[in-house]
Amino acid sequence: MGAAADGAAVVAVAGTLEPYLGPLTGLVVDAAIFLLVVVATYVLYKSVIAPLTARLFDRQGLDEHARRPLQKLVAFVVLFAGVTVAFGAAGYQGFLRSLATIAAAATLAIGFALQDVIKNFVAGVFIYTDKPFRIGDWIEWQGNSGVVEDISLRVTRVRTFDNELLTVPNHALTSDVVKNPVAKKTLRLKFVFGIDYEDDVEKATDIIVEEAEKSDAILDDPAPSVRLTELADSYVGLQSRIWIEDPSRADFVKARADYVKAVKQRFDEEGISIPFPQRTVSGRNEWAEPSSFGGKS
Repeated sequence: MGAAADGAAVVAVAGTLEPYLGPLTGLVVDAAIFLLVVVATYVLYKSVIAPLTARLFDRQGLDEHARRPLQKLVAFVVLFAGVTVAFGAAGYQGFLRSLATIAAAATLAIGFALQDVIKNFVAGVFIYTDKPFRIGDWIEWQGNSGVVEDISLRVTRVRTFDNELLTVPNHALTSDVVKNPVAKKTLRLKFVFGIDYEDDVEKATDIIVEEAEKSDAILDDPAPSVRLTELADSYVGLQSRIWIEDPSRADFVKARADYVKAVKQRFDEEGISIPFPQRTVSGRNEWAEPSSFGGKS
């Protein structure tokens, strides 16, 4: 009944306009229907779909930088669907079929030509949804490291600690391991102190722990710990394990440097040495008669 009523209404409108437009009546009516459907789609998106999408993003806890590209993607899909329905409602089925054929061929050609772009786009969607890192995080991957400055659907921009800007394809950050040291509220640091074989291991261990407990940057819980991890050629290796809170690259470097400096000063005061690498060279010399070197006896 609804389709019949709509068809009757269209015929009535066409009959009313025919005395004024003549042979152009059908074309004008079809164009008006097309425009009406597109406008209705836009109104539907603004009044219903956009608010629902915003609530869904709120429920998922997406950040503002993640919402914008996804909102644009939703708007594009809705507009494309509205235009497709408008073509059908306006009676442009033949044109719509031709357009679909052309679009399919173009999509295939573009897909082959833009494989890397599409791959990076999909990787960008995964970065937005999985959140392996955020803007402002310090990340490390494939021997590179830096602070994330911007995330788009194709590339991620990272500022290195030498103040260089890296534009990284998103696929490179989703196809390999990415380390995010600041993803959690605490970060564990490890450092190996080498002492001489003749030094007191227990005394050195106490000094390392005491200096960690004195530092404001190092947490008391988890408590600092020391393990004997190496018996190297020229030193005994004591590995210190400490934790810092709210880590960033700057905090990590400063906390470790201050801590190592304090331990070194205590070692000097307590007579504990940090030995240089040593090598022992041995061999045997055999002297021959001078005549063997061409000399005179």
